[in-house]
This record gives sequence, structure tokens and C-alpha cells, in this order.
Amino acid sequence: MTSDSVFSNRSLKDIYEEIRTVYLSDNRPWILGFSGGKDSTCMVQLIWNAISELPSEKRTKKIYIISSDTLVESPKIVEQITNTLDKMEKAAKESNLPISTNLVRPVLEDTFWVNLLGLGYPAPSSQFRWCTDRLKIRNADRFINERVSEYGEAIVVLGSRKDESGSRQQLMNLYEIKGSLLSRHSQIAQTYVYTPIRDFITEDVWNYLLQNKNPWGSNNRDLLAIYQNAKSGECPLVVDTSTPSCGNSRFGCWVCTVVEKDKSMENMIDNGEEWMEPLLEIREELKRTQDPEVKVEVREMKRRHGRVQFYTDGTEKATPGPYKMEFRKEFLRKLLRAQNKVRKNGPDPQMTLISQEELHEIQRIWRMENGDWQNSVYKIYQEETGEKLVMQEDLGAFGKVEQELLQEICEKNNVPQLLVSKLLQAEFESQGMTRHSKIYGKLGKILSEEWRDDKEAIFEDLRERKRDKELAE
Repeated sequence: MTSDSVFSNRSLKDIYEEIRTVYLSDNRPWILGFSGGKDSTCMVQLIWNAISELPSEKRTKKIYIISSDTLVESPKIVEQITNTLDKMEKAAKESNLPISTNLVRPVLEDTFWVNLLGLGYPAPSSQFRWCTDRLKIRNADRFINERVSEYGEAIVVLGSRKDESGSRQQLMNLYEIKGSLLSRHSQIAQTYVYTPIRDFITEDVWNYLLQNKNPWGSNNRDLLAIYQNAKSGECPLVVDTSTPSCGNSRFGCWVCTVVEKDKSMENMIDNGEEWMEPLLEIREELKRTQDPEVKVEVREMKRRHGRVQFYTDGTEKATPGPYKMEFRKEFLRKLLRAQNKVRKNGPDPQMTLISQEELHEIQRIWRMENGDWQNSVYKIYQEETGEKLVMQEDLGAFGKVEQELLQEICEKNNVPQLLVSKLLQAEFESQGMTRHSKIYGKLGKILSEEWRDDKEAIFEDLRERKRDKELAE
């Protein structure tokens, strides 16, 4: 890792000249990853100032600035990013620069709450960090692929620095192209990466930002204030698996459970943002579900594919499955209560912690996968907000009366209610199909799931299968 200032052997003029040379060397559009943090702000400002010095007839190649809104970003960061993008768009038009801004968001099925509350995914951890791919990588990659389809090739420009960590330096060196200022993109074909601040150290970044006026009208000292209040670093805009994700108490998603403590949010609350306390409480509640004793209480014994599995380390313990429905319903209540509080006490009376589109999708999943014919999402929403959430579509032919009748029949015959609910739902969905025989595959899959309550009997079966497998080998 480097510890010397980049300006000890290069002038700012040299760095600007390098940027202009790379920009003019071909017609491939540039896609600038902007996270709103110090590194990406420094990178964008360097490029903005360098390109501004070109004659207007040479400023023709498109520059796209993209930021990722995971929909669970720290509200202070979302506010800063959206305001900054608006300023950039306006200033670029006034200065006749080929720059446009784009805020990319996850598609509905990839959002945090649809996965956690809808599908029951556990709170992200260092072992199962499902959020990075769904909330960040896919959004940026989707935008990059669209530009590659349009232009044939593209160059992604990132505010990555070798000074960040030893592993980051190794990754950057791994994808370097010998004799070129560009690197290969780790995953997307016809895409290259340019890192103009690769040799900057942290002091260089702040010195540049504080000594050079922001060209789109923001005040870089406001950015410094956010860092001082949060006492941490930013989450980068993640475009591939080689980009470091959040960690080490960086400010980013307010629901982040990968870090042990969200020091940045705690510091913001200590510095006068008390309205954020409900967010911290929700985050702490999620973090607690990772404790071993809590985990067994809030998560199913069987996995999402319907079967029970042992831990791979050979211990006779079941690998925890998704969150139990009881937990998901109660947590949705707590989330809506938190939303009520931040709307009342925070700066934005319309602040959204979970969108109505997500609520509709969660209800659809609960009905299809968990036999929730009572439409619990809508019931909980009305109870906690006092407002009625209108169904967007007919979710099926079964309702509360049918579910109560089914429960009575299943209890009388000692049959799992969810099993029968799923079988009936599968039959309902298959009505009107040209080949009704396709229903057999669905029914077979449901019936093959583990429906027994006897834990010891299930484990004995797993032991037998393990012994049979070992004998066969």
C-alpha cells in the first residue's frame, strides 16, 4: 500500500492531462460510479474540471454519472445524493458538458424488504451477504449492459484507490492491462475500468476537495461535515464482486447487519439527528436475529426448498431456514411503526421505509408460498397506519373464511394446514392451462417437502442418508 502523496511526483495539471488523453482516445462512453462519498466526489470533480478545459467541439463523448439507491440507504445520504445529482444535471447543461445523471434502483423482486420479509431471507452477514448483489451490483450492471448494447463497448470510471487496503490493491493490479491506463472489468464483456485517483491517498482526496471549488455548486465542506458527524467512511458504488462492499462501520444502508455496530448512525443521532432512533432500533432488532439463541427461535428448521439440512461441518444441527411467518408479521408491524415515527419527527413527513409496491409483492409471496389467505399485510398495514391499502389485483379465490374452515379440517385430520393450502393454491393457479397435467410437477414438488414435526425422526432419516452415501462411496 502506498503512503506517499500522489502530488509528490505528479502535478494536478498532469492528472488533468491524463484524464483528457484517455477521454479523447476513443468513442467509448464513460460511466462514472458516484456514491456521494469523498472518493467518488473527488473522481467526478477531477473529470469535470479536466473535460471543461477542452474545446466544445471535442466535448462530444457521453459521460453518464450513475448512483445507486438501494431504497434502504441512510436518509441523510439519499438526500445528499439526489440533491447533488440535480445540481450536476443543471450545471452540466449550463456549461455545455456531455454529462447526464442517473439514479439506479433495484427491481421490485430484488429489494431488501421483499427478500427479507417476503421470502424470509435472514439479515445479511459476512457469510451470507445476499444484499450486495441484489441491491447494488445488478442495478449498476443493468445500466452498464444497456450502454454496452447501445455503443458496443463502455468504460466504467471508479473512485477506487490502491491506498484503501492491501486486498484492494491486489484486485486492482489483477485486472490491469499492461501498457494501458485501463483495466478489464471483472465480469462484463466489452467493458473496461478507469481509476483516475488510483494513486491518491486519503489526504490527497481531502486536500483536492477542500482546495478546489466544487464545479456543480455543492460545498465540499458539507461533505466533510457528514464524515465528521458519522466518523466513518462511505459505501462505494458496487459494480462487480471485485469492488469492496460496505463494512467497518461505513455509512450506507441503514439496515446493514454485516457490521457489528452502526457507529455512523449512532454518531448522527448523538449529533442531533434523534429522529433516526427508530431506524437504529430496527437495525438492532435485525442484528439480534443473528445471535445463535435467537436464531433458533425466529427461523424455520427447513430451508426454502422445503427440506432440512445438516450443517456442512458434520455437526447434527439443522442449517436454519428462512424467518418464521410469525416473526415476519411482527417485524412488519415494527417497521411500519418506525415509519410512522420518522414521518412525525423527521425532516420528511412522507419518508418511506417500505414502499406500497413492496407491500403488495410481500403479500403476493405470503399467499403463494405460505398460504396466507387472510392477506395479513393489508390487515397489519391498516392496523398500524390507520389507512387502507387497496389490493392491486385479485390474489386468489380463497379468503379468511376458507382459511378458518381449512384450519378446522386439517386439525381434525392431523394434516399440516400449510401443505393443503399450498396444494389448493397450486391447483387454483393452474386453472385454465391448456395442459392441466403440468400441475402434477407442482404438486409433486410441494409433497416432497419436509412436513413432519418430529425433529428426531427427521434427523434419523438424515443420518441414514448420510450413512448410505458414505457406504456408496
